[in-house]
Amino acid sequence: MNTDLTSLTAEAVELLQSLIAIPSISREETQAANFLQNYLEERGLQTGRKGNNVWCLSPMFDLRKPTLLLNSHIDTVKPVQGWRRDPFRPTLEANGKLYGLGSNDAGASLVSLLQVFRQLCLTSQPYNLVFLASCEEEVSGKDGIESVLPGLPPIALGLVGEPTGMQPAIAEKGLMVLDVTAVGRSGHAAREEGDNAIYKVLDDIAWLRDYRFEKVSPLLGPVKMSVTVINAGTQHNVVPDRCTFTVDIRSNECYTNEELFADISRHLKCEARARSFRLSSSHIDANHPLVKRAVALGRTPFGSPTLSDQALMRFPSLKMGPGKSSRSHTADEYVMVSEIEEAIGLYLELLDGLKGL
Repeated sequence: MNTDLTSLTAEAVELLQSLIAIPSISREETQAANFLQNYLEERGLQTGRKGNNVWCLSPMFDLRKPTLLLNSHIDTVKPVQGWRRDPFRPTLEANGKLYGLGSNDAGASLVSLLQVFRQLCLTSQPYNLVFLASCEEEVSGKDGIESVLPGLPPIALGLVGEPTGMQPAIAEKGLMVLDVTAVGRSGHAAREEGDNAIYKVLDDIAWLRDYRFEKVSPLLGPVKMSVTVINAGTQHNVVPDRCTFTVDIRSNECYTNEELFADISRHLKCEARARSFRLSSSHIDANHPLVKRAVALGRTPFGSPTLSDQALMRFPSLKMGPGKSSRSHTADEYVMVSEIEEAIGLYLELLDGLKGL
């Protein structure tokens, strides 16, 4: 495919600068979605929209072909403390660094995938394409990608744009959050009264700290459990009658969240409730044609510990995009223009003419 990467990159960077200038905190993406939808339609693309999710289908869509989803998100986290710049004022410096909230996570992926979508639509491909700019990714919201997928044509493969240094994440940890409660009886701390709820949780917390699930993923490692929040008591001289704590569980592809919850519940003495089972670990076969082509292009498959919209995809998916995960959710977030140019070129090499989805 003959492409002018320089002009494609310049156009992508200009769009990214426009998006950075529009605050799009999770669940507050309406203005950014409006802008992007207008941008696409002004360039002759027909759009679909649900809530603040915007998508396009490739021309001459043929249901006899498999469908490839190109996805990234338009929402950002709230700016953290420590920004030395205005997070909503895009700043492009002479060294090629583009600063701004969402530049790295995941604006660079979004604009790169859009350019790739437009280029691939110019020629006949052995697959259909869907470009989807989704919302609420940073909060795993139910009005994000999860609300859109049932209304799209069946997807054979998803390519999710997130900052991975353009290395292919072929597995990703899932997430399950537990709320655990112990109930005791209040009393005066000076007397032998009450039943201290804090003491009731100690054995469970120790078990969560020490337990190791048997199955360890070669890509993602073991399931990781962390007690992250504890709440109990009202004042120093009252024996607390209630203690709650929160557990963050990062699952690997060897277990479903339901399986993990059943095992954990058998061991805990306190009552545990899962907030959701919906954020599953994901993976794609190392022999998938897309993975094999990535390897042939010098890319190194890996397992990602961070969550993305892959967790809500019930089809094979791969996470890959410009930028670095270590810059995400940090003050003075930035992406390199050279990373966007590399991404557009690599995406096109990966996808142009790809067969066997």
